Amino acid sequence: MSRSLFKPLLVLILAGLAAMVLSVGTGSVSVPPGQVLAVILGEGSNLQQTLVLELRLPRTLSAFATGGLLAVAGALMQVLLRNPLADPYVLGLSGGAAVGALLAMLAGLGGMIVSGSAFAGAMLATLMVFGLAHGTGSWTPSRLLLTGVVVAAGWGAVITLMLAISPAQRLPGMLYWLMGDVSYARSPWPALVLLFLVCLLVVPLGRSLNVLARGPMQAAALGVSVRPLEWTIYILASLLTATAVTMAGSIGFVGLVVPHMLRLVLGNDQRLILPACALAGGTLLVLADTLARVVIAPEQLPVGVITALLGVPTFLYLLYRSR
Repeated sequence: MSRSLFKPLLVLILAGLAAMVLSVGTGSVSVPPGQVLAVILGEGSNLQQTLVLELRLPRTLSAFATGGLLAVAGALMQVLLRNPLADPYVLGLSGGAAVGALLAMLAGLGGMIVSGSAFAGAMLATLMVFGLAHGTGSWTPSRLLLTGVVVAAGWGAVITLMLAISPAQRLPGMLYWLMGDVSYARSPWPALVLLFLVCLLVVPLGRSLNVLARGPMQAAALGVSVRPLEWTIYILASLLTATAVTMAGSIGFVGLVVPHMLRLVLGNDQRLILPACALAGGTLLVLADTLARVVIAPEQLPVGVITALLGVPTFLYLLYRSR
């Protein structure tokens, strides 16, 4: 990667660090940026250490990991399907995860079992879409996309049925999960490690992804192994999306808006776009989660509401800019 490609990544790294410091220091008890750094280094009062290290920092890191996972998955899906409107949820993964999580909630389970059920549901949706799209022959991007849209509609119908027959006392928690929220996310480290490893894996594939984005025939003519590369993209995007949905529920627009925004600014080189998506998506969701915590304090909004409110006008503006 040339030195010119490192400059935008350095700017995004600094922006991400600034967003995390702002998020950790913002709340009912403010912690100045200098004190945030001091607490991370092992100093500060007991109250500040509890606020920063036990409450706010894990949530902030979870938001960053979730946003990065969704943005990278969205960029990969757009390359795989050659469709600029593709997002991480277009193949029905979020619907499968939601059904798994809601079934666990209906059974009165919680905690890790809900997260595990959501991950299992997402993986089931992945296998279902791939199996139906593949059929007895090979699949094409258009066939995969249509199959995913139909499967997603089916999951949506199941979710509606489950909400209709659920006991009234369980509905608030189920609806809150469906709107997307990072307040109940567990340890952020597995998701951060996965995000880092996937970026390390896909950046060397950047040249092949650049060619594949122009079409499978051109990619094959230039020596790219098209089918194994498409399988790799699909598996990685599914794994990223399943992990993100397991952590925070269905958070929309991050995987759709962030890749478009970066392409307008940085071009369409996947060697730069994919790591930039990880940083920009994480930064965006950290800022959205910070806003969700303070806009109607002491109450909190689901972060999915904030991303939708920010994503719709942003995407319309990007469409207007790219005419």
